[in-house]
Amino acid sequence: MYEFGEQMERVILAAVQTEDGDDTRQSLAELRDLAETAGADAVATVIQNREAVHPATYLGKGKLEEIRELIYDLDATGVICDDELTPAQMNNLEQELECKIMDRTMVILDIFASRASTSEGKIQVELAQLKYRAARLVGMRASLSRLGGGIGTRGPGEKKLEMDRRLIHHRIGQLKEELAQVQKHRDLIRSQRDKSGTKVAAIVGYTNAGKSTLLNTLTGASVLEEDKLFATLDPTTRILELPGKQQILLTDTVGFIRKLPHHLIEAFKSTLEEARYADIILHVVDAANPQREEHMYVVYDTLRQLGVQDKKIITLFNKQDKCDGDEQLRDFQADRVLNISARSGEGLELLKETLEELLREGQIYLERLYPYDQAGKIALIRQYGEVTREEYLPEGISICAYVPPEIYPRV
Repeated sequence: MYEFGEQMERVILAAVQTEDGDDTRQSLAELRDLAETAGADAVATVIQNREAVHPATYLGKGKLEEIRELIYDLDATGVICDDELTPAQMNNLEQELECKIMDRTMVILDIFASRASTSEGKIQVELAQLKYRAARLVGMRASLSRLGGGIGTRGPGEKKLEMDRRLIHHRIGQLKEELAQVQKHRDLIRSQRDKSGTKVAAIVGYTNAGKSTLLNTLTGASVLEEDKLFATLDPTTRILELPGKQQILLTDTVGFIRKLPHHLIEAFKSTLEEARYADIILHVVDAANPQREEHMYVVYDTLRQLGVQDKKIITLFNKQDKCDGDEQLRDFQADRVLNISARSGEGLELLKETLEELLREGQIYLERLYPYDQAGKIALIRQYGEVTREEYLPEGISICAYVPPEIYPRV
């Protein structure tokens, strides 16, 4: 009998702390979650205090010796470093430790690759991976980069390296063209939304804050919910009907994380731009997480990188069912702050009322008497605006309503 099974990788996590009191320990704890999400078992963690990262090997000689002993004692198969490594650092570490070397970016890219389900998601992940690998071709394999002369150094080695580079850049070009088509499609959908006057709220937040659960509870979207980092990758848009019968589109976006690789931000720009073109930002925060302040900073910093500004922001302190409720939660960058639980539904009715209130701020108040042969205009008001009073009189229909500026000329 032969038994076949996938062996779980056993990894050692390594980080360099350059300042006392920085977020290295929290970042390393998050790296452990990332490793587990990617399917690895983190068997040990190593932190080295240094003034700066070692330019050649990331860690100093003493820590490398310590990790070498840990690899032997714990039967580890690889090492994951908490920062993005240069090609030289990765190559030197592989030679020193004689095991698989990964960095934070590589792990995040691997998780994204396993989570992508739509064609757009797959294109974006492949583009990010190829850009990451293109910068690391030189020095990855010594046999392919022989530059000296003499016996044993001639042959097609450098040609093979150039061929690899050319193939990768050719594929990157193809993927960029495909993404450009996706971008055109998104722009077309956005222009149709603008014409119709339908408002959009983008749900943003740190990964695993409960964005998908919120979308599911509000709209019944059936998006995957898991207590994992980056459980959902592809954006989902659903219609939410508010108490006054107004409709708003809710869009779930990919979760943010500290040290989010710039390759990913670049590749996922068309997806993340949903936040830039939204009318309202719903910023979901895991209120039960002790690092919520740092998470909020990362989200606002990423939004700044994407050019998201001058938007109405509602911060939702989620997972209130896991909090003791005594602590006062604040966000001074938000226009409104609400305490909710997407799982139990606590605070969601207040959220709908707040959304309606914000939508009303940018709308035009209308009082009119329509003849019965213009009843079609009232259907338009009901669809895109909020009717506050409707009365049927002998001479026509008397109506009071709030309507978007885009719809006002048509009614």
